[in-house]
Amino acid sequence: MKFAFIIHPIELRYITENIKLFKLLPGRITEKIVSQFPVCKASEIKGIKSPLAETEGWFILCPLTSRLMLELPEQYVLRRIVEAGKLAEKLGAGIVGLGAMSAVVGDAGITVAENLGIAVTTGNSYTVAMALEGTRRAAEYVGIDVSQAETVVLGATGSIGSVCARILAREVGALTLVSPARSHLERLSHQILHETGAAVRLTTNTKQALRSADIVVAVTSSIDTIIEPQDLKPGAVVCDVARPRDVSVKVANERPDVLVIEGGVVDVPGNDVQFNFNFGFPPGTAYACMAETMILALEERCENYSLGRDLTVSQVREIHRLGKKHGFKLAGLRSFERALSPEDLNLFIRTLDK
Repeated sequence: MKFAFIIHPIELRYITENIKLFKLLPGRITEKIVSQFPVCKASEIKGIKSPLAETEGWFILCPLTSRLMLELPEQYVLRRIVEAGKLAEKLGAGIVGLGAMSAVVGDAGITVAENLGIAVTTGNSYTVAMALEGTRRAAEYVGIDVSQAETVVLGATGSIGSVCARILAREVGALTLVSPARSHLERLSHQILHETGAAVRLTTNTKQALRSADIVVAVTSSIDTIIEPQDLKPGAVVCDVARPRDVSVKVANERPDVLVIEGGVVDVPGNDVQFNFNFGFPPGTAYACMAETMILALEERCENYSLGRDLTVSQVREIHRLGKKHGFKLAGLRSFERALSPEDLNLFIRTLDK
């Protein structure tokens, strides 16, 4: 079975870097012009081959930036995403994945799926699995005992954040959930107490929550960075799953005593994987949300998977198992679009020892 994955410009710079003419125009005008472009096939994806199956697919470009996806009328944005899905259907895909903010708008893929004749997934289940695997690995490397760690989930009531919280509640020393809506936090805390017996802390104050955190999992839908250098304690590990990023790049420049990793970057199986599109990763690696779509195609599961706000722990565990079955694995640790070498991690540890 073939697949497609919908991408869009995360930030304005993704447009101006590729179309130099737009550097001469004000950003808002550029966004408005580009938003009128038709959806299109961005590239063909070849060479994905597991020990058991193989697949190929397409990247489909929806021309709305993250900001516009949140600011424009919801029905208009959903219509453009459905247009991209219709193109995937026309090309022959059996399943289409929703990338970045296209997985957030409205009801997180349910309406899109209702308007297409092929299966849809947000890829969020595998994103959770890989983000938490990376977080555990980073914490272990720098000597944080997860079972004793003060842990914070930002964006805890979103589809990714809530299932991250439900899994972490079984593993960490203390868990604080952060989200703007107190009522949603309370509902999630009751669910966690019922499932795990763990009592969690709740707050709407991001800055306050971060001050004492050993581990931070950041999964908000903010279009602006919300974690600044002064917010974090020395030795903290931050897994930034959000796109656009939750963590300011200033943290990398000003806080060598903090380890920020990207959430959910995986190695895709195949000796000659070709995405034919540069999204800033080494060859053969992709976001976990993309990988979930590929895994389901390899399994020939033409069914909706990670849709809506209520992902289940069992979904996360199942897609993690299927990923291992087909040879997908965490692509090491990455930070601000570059791989972290053992030397980088050792430098971080030495910084803490000073």
